Amino acid sequence: MREKESTRQVPPEDHNISEIDVSQEMKGSFLEYAYSVIYARALPDARDGLKPVQRRILYQMDEMGLRPDRGHVKSQRVVGEVMGKLHPHGDSAIYDALVRMAQPFNLRVPLVDGHGNFGSLDDGPAAARYTEARLAPAALDMVRDLDQDVVDFVPNYDNQLTQPDVLPAGFPQLLVNGSSGIAVGMATNIPPHNLGETVAAACHLLEHPEATTADLMRYVPGPDLPEGGIIVGLDGVREAYETGRGAFRTRAKVTVERVTARKHGLVVTELPYMVGPERVIEKIKENVSAGRLKGISAVQNLTDRHHGLRLVIEVKNGFNPEAVLQQLYRRTPLEESFSINAVALVDGQPHTMGLREMLRVFLGHRLDVVTRRSRFRLGQYGDRLHLVEGLLIAILDIDDVIAIIRSSEDTASARERLMMAFDLSQVQADHILELRLRRLTKFSRIELEAERDDLRARIAALEELLASEDLLRGQVREELLEVAQRLGTPRRTLLLTSVGNEGGAVGDGAVALAAALPESTGRGRGLDLEIADDPCTVVLSATGALARVEGADPLEPGPRANSDGWHAQLATTARSHVAVVTADGLAHRIEVVDLPALPRFETGLSLAAATPSTLLLHTDETAVGLLDPASQDVVAMGTRSGVVKRLRPEAPPQRDTWEVISLDAEDRLVGLAPCPDGADLVFVSSDAQLLRTPAAKVRPQGRTAGGMAGMKLADGAEAIGFWVVVDPAECVVVTVAAAAGALPGTGQTTAKVTPFGEYPVKGRGGQGVRTQRFLRGEDRLDIAWVGPRPARAASADGSPVDLPAEDPRRDGSGTVVTHPVASIG
Repeated sequence: MREKESTRQVPPEDHNISEIDVSQEMKGSFLEYAYSVIYARALPDARDGLKPVQRRILYQMDEMGLRPDRGHVKSQRVVGEVMGKLHPHGDSAIYDALVRMAQPFNLRVPLVDGHGNFGSLDDGPAAARYTEARLAPAALDMVRDLDQDVVDFVPNYDNQLTQPDVLPAGFPQLLVNGSSGIAVGMATNIPPHNLGETVAAACHLLEHPEATTADLMRYVPGPDLPEGGIIVGLDGVREAYETGRGAFRTRAKVTVERVTARKHGLVVTELPYMVGPERVIEKIKENVSAGRLKGISAVQNLTDRHHGLRLVIEVKNGFNPEAVLQQLYRRTPLEESFSINAVALVDGQPHTMGLREMLRVFLGHRLDVVTRRSRFRLGQYGDRLHLVEGLLIAILDIDDVIAIIRSSEDTASARERLMMAFDLSQVQADHILELRLRRLTKFSRIELEAERDDLRARIAALEELLASEDLLRGQVREELLEVAQRLGTPRRTLLLTSVGNEGGAVGDGAVALAAALPESTGRGRGLDLEIADDPCTVVLSATGALARVEGADPLEPGPRANSDGWHAQLATTARSHVAVVTADGLAHRIEVVDLPALPRFETGLSLAAATPSTLLLHTDETAVGLLDPASQDVVAMGTRSGVVKRLRPEAPPQRDTWEVISLDAEDRLVGLAPCPDGADLVFVSSDAQLLRTPAAKVRPQGRTAGGMAGMKLADGAEAIGFWVVVDPAECVVVTVAAAAGALPGTGQTTAKVTPFGEYPVKGRGGQGVRTQRFLRGEDRLDIAWVGPRPARAASADGSPVDLPAEDPRRDGSGTVVTHPVASIG
């Protein structure tokens, strides 16, 4: 059989086919694609902190006139304009970028003012056809002076239009609003920061180019997230500011509150960055159902537009809210980790930058912007001055000018004759020929002369600015400070250096201090979920902090120099409640279990981790003493106007706040303490008078009584303290005098410590005796204290201050103070 013929067609010879290495072609194509993604999509420019799509949106909205004083337009219109003219990558990418720039929970300083549903932390935005947008006030600083040749313009994708290569950026946008993006082989993730702090650091670097990262962190201690929260541990932040890479933990802001008459709850008012309440609720329910979370009875989301975020987590009776909170931190998004990877484009190349490098690139950009703007204005002013000088020549010789023009055959000959007759340039001659007759008045001449002088002054100022590097830096600094003053807002995120007994607030002059957390007992201490009703002592420190200390025995001062002094202590149990009496005459009921627990040291007591009373009392009034609502002991109290009262023991009302004394509108309590009949009542006034009177001479009264006359005060004087002395032999009187005319809390000059037994007993209603003789220049007591030895003084930052030795002279003068005294206990 004949072999079947092959049907395969042999292609004709093609000389255009060339052999290539597939691996090299793939490598080259991939590199081109990667470069396109890195440069044109995913990474921000370090100068203005914007990705190309964000820059194009802001520029096109500015071109459309969508400024804050104009009406909103449909977001779809903005998306269409940007896509058709500048960014041909699809409407979804453009609208996503537009939405992000309008979300206040996403950016620290939003750049777009959105109208409509732009989404939330748990839900996405509405479609672009339903929402409206315009530029936010901060965006105007990003695009300001674009018409003054401050940046280079490059062709758009089809070479029909031009667009700015970078925006002028009036503030450090890269740090203020942060950035996130995933490119090919790299990514960026920069958290938002406070605008005022960032500008302050930029100005410091502008004046001190050799400044280190540690120097800059005095102004920028850490990120400032839009929704607040708490950053725990700054080691990762410090590492990121040094190297561009690091991580830190963010926590929700949680307080313990009474949510019902018999239940406490954990109230969440701020969440970690980009964490929504629904996500937290879902995770809590999941862990409770699986048995991994105990002690939670219910979760309610009470968030609304008027009161903001409020997530209430009810804690079952008998469970320790602190321990429950620790579980929540471990198993829910109430604690999240944020990894910083500060990658941005510098001269078109991706760089990993620390804080100093980011600020340096921004400042270099601003210096270039101000320089180019100054040169542009210099040219404009020079051109205008040239025309004004020509007009002045024409007005001075207007008759000759008119005669030349009337006798000329045409415009060209008139121009030539004017140039020859008055030594004018062609531009000046053309401008004179276009002059209207109404400009020939005397008033117009005065206007032109004033404009000429103003233009010369402006030109001189610009030339001086461009000739001096210092003046140029000063101009950049002034503009940055003006933006910070106009757009800056207070810090929202609290910063903690660490957690536990070794933790503390941010130091080195940082602007943010952190409040004490419920975890003040330490992460590693292993809190029990249920707290036993063990004996404890509630302590009110001399600085107004509250804590509970294990054991009911009275606290004894230890020998340690840095042990904190206390103002009052009260023996109770962990599951009972006490009342804190404030200066406005009100008692506030507090659950003892809500207070941070501190161990009892043999060497003294430190209240550094204690909770400021205002956090628990929801009032700014100063705490003056502790009260046991169930006690049958009499307590005494004194007021600023010299009124004294002994409170008769009686059952308090069934509410969390009640009155212990009726005060006049301007009067305030200055002291409160338990008072047996054999004790002495002591007032000290601002004019250095001390009154010691027996407590038995003051009969006890009911809660609503207003007290009786205790100390007679001289004109202009007031009582600065009231104490109850049970053991006179063990007590001392400490007084600190101040200079005349100094504000309260300042100008301290001398201090004096005197045995209490040196002061005689006087009757109620008298002026007392002098406790310190004023030296020349002193006119009042700034602070005083009466109590058992040893007396301890502290400065405003809690550092111990040495007091002078005891002086047996009752009315002697004091010893010069070495450091200001803020509290004594």
